[in-house]
Amino acid sequence: MQSTDLRSLNDEPRHALPTSEAARHLSLKPQTLRAWAHYGTGPITPITVNGRLYWPVDALLRALNGDTEISDGGAE
Repeated sequence: MQSTDLRSLNDEPRHALPTSEAARHLSLKPQTLRAWAHYGTGPITPITVNGRLYWPVDALLRALNGDTEISDGGAE
């Protein structure tokens, strides 16, 4: 998959996405999602597998549908 190609989350066969892909779907920087996980301040709680963060597709869909407020915390 090229960096500009994003599969629709509705068509995503995986249950969770790595941080870089989840951030692209949310139009945020990966660092923002990592900060959410570290401080526990984000609208989405990641799954940790072997020390890596994965973001549940259903939670990403809820956030993108406006069920959860998404903020980058004022980060640039």
